[in-house]
Amino acid sequence: MSMLEVAGPVRERRKVLRLTQSELADLAEVSERFVREVESGKSSVQLDKLQEVLAVLGLELQIVQFVPEALR
Repeated sequence: MSMLEVAGPVRERRKVLRLTQSELADLAEVSERFVREVESGKSSVQLDKLQEVLAVLGLELQIVQFVPEALR
């Protein structure tokens, strides 16, 4: 999963909840810049901060185990 795949759902959920980027940042205790970076798909964000943003939005990341095609 890339950050670009995370960006869309984060932005959509924030809008559904009628939160501005600034309001989300305050609730998640992160900077507004961090929220902008997440929503733009920046590839290098801190996981702990991302989890705080997701928690405020009622979202979570999941790790799903699978067998890679090359190993089948």
